[in-house]
Amino acid sequence: MSGHKEHTKDTARVVAGLKAAVHNPNVSNEAKENAMKRLEEMGQTADPSPPSQGKSAADEAHERNVLRGYKAATSNPNVSDEAKQHAREVLEAAGIHQRLDTHSDEEHQNRVLAGYKAAIHNPNVSVAAKVHARQYLTDSGVELE
Repeated sequence: MSGHKEHTKDTARVVAGLKAAVHNPNVSNEAKENAMKRLEEMGQTADPSPPSQGKSAADEAHERNVLRGYKAATSNPNVSDEAKQHAREVLEAAGIHQRLDTHSDEEHQNRVLAGYKAAIHNPNVSVAAKVHARQYLTDSGVELE
């Protein structure tokens, strides 16, 4: 042999690659069927469902943050109706069902006013924020004690 090594395929790696192809969503159905046939010829089977791969804590945290972003988008007035609909679809696909726009504008305004009233009595709120809260309540026609 003039210094060249003959290349041989590792059967275990071939099987692993075929199984990966069967479970890859980016692989065509035809290619998946071919991979299944080759596995059968090799005396192997591909599980009908992909092997469960444990997610790291960082992956799970990232996924939760992405879903939080979609949830926020559904109520953001600066987001288009199309984007809100997409966000709802993503949330639904993730198993998160929420009822949107469950309160009226009047109820929303009452909640805003209640938040400003609470801020006035909250010892953790700055003096400047309390001044702003009082001004907003006064401008909204709320009488303060």
